[in-house]
Amino acid sequence: MIKAVKITCGYVSETNTFAVPSLATKLGNALVKVSKLLKAQGLISNNQEIVKDATEFQDVHNEKWNALISATALRNLAEAKWNAPTLMPFTEDVQKLHQILDKMQGVYSSALSESPSTKAWTDLAKVCLTQTILFNRCREGEVAGMPLHVFLTRDRTDPHQDLDWALSEVEKKLCRHFTQIVTRGKRGRLVPILLTPKMLCALELLVDQRIACGVLKDNIYMFARPEAMSHLRGSDCMRVMALACEAKCPKALTSTKLRKHAATLSTVLNMTDTEMDQLANFLGHDIRIHREFYRLPDKTLQLAKISKVLMALEQGRLVDFHGKNLDEIEIDPNEEVPCRVEEDWCREEETVHPLFMNHQKRKLWQTLRGIKSHQNRRDANCHQQKMQHLLESVL
Repeated sequence: MIKAVKITCGYVSETNTFAVPSLATKLGNALVKVSKLLKAQGLISNNQEIVKDATEFQDVHNEKWNALISATALRNLAEAKWNAPTLMPFTEDVQKLHQILDKMQGVYSSALSESPSTKAWTDLAKVCLTQTILFNRCREGEVAGMPLHVFLTRDRTDPHQDLDWALSEVEKKLCRHFTQIVTRGKRGRLVPILLTPKMLCALELLVDQRIACGVLKDNIYMFARPEAMSHLRGSDCMRVMALACEAKCPKALTSTKLRKHAATLSTVLNMTDTEMDQLANFLGHDIRIHREFYRLPDKTLQLAKISKVLMALEQGRLVDFHGKNLDEIEIDPNEEVPCRVEEDWCREEETVHPLFMNHQKRKLWQTLRGIKSHQNRRDANCHQQKMQHLLESVL
């Protein structure tokens, strides 16, 4: 079985790598599930032989699978991400997608109102599904699988007047502009979804024309497939619309990357802990996960922030930035700082006391070794001659 898995996943023994490491991990989980099903059937039918075989397989799997398959596969997956480029949506691409969706919504809404048909209903449903995912940065499965009754039973009341004192004038207008519906999300979390007036009108049109356009009465989904019991796939709709808007990087316009984009860029805002909690709840994140994973990419942080410290250390200017944070440090990577080591040595030679000459010699030799390791050969030879001359004068 181990040999079969390695062949299936393209294992190369010379480099100890899998061509498809994710498949290796999935096969391991699938085999365990199959063994559990066999064990359950054996217990139901009172077949002790099947129960024994399944139990023995699970024991062997627990002891050997990690060493033979999982460890290598997980290492390959981790190493593949080290130098992989970080795909994030361009702001220009997001704007293009919004614009083309607005145009398509108007065209398909008119077509569905004038002559209801299965094609017109499906086209408008795909546009509305993509719009909802894009605007709210929701997981595509949460919106695509939203039940119809969630939309029909939405809260239609106005915000309570006693709460107006806590809101600004702009926030009051926004509360009355958007419509909110709440659906079930990952791990049973409540996921709020905001709808603009145009989106709300389009969704109401879809509800009114469901039966006339061939959507089955028993289909419980808001974005249902006509003449079927399933719903549209949000990922497919996002992919088609991303190509239609002629984006620079269509692969980056997915629900996952859009969520990452919103959560990451929000870190540049001066948000309080309460505001950060509200954003995390809206995106359906645990606040701990939100703060740990949805941040600027490590590659960007290392290039933009940590490199300042390394350059300051290289140029010997770290003391110049005492009391400053990383954002306040300004340093030019092309700046050349003159070396003043020779002047310092000469100054120390003039002021050194005879009792400390041995210490001075050790210090000079240590500096000489440092120069040899950090300067090029030509400069090192020049410094070496000067150092030897200085040592002779000290001796």
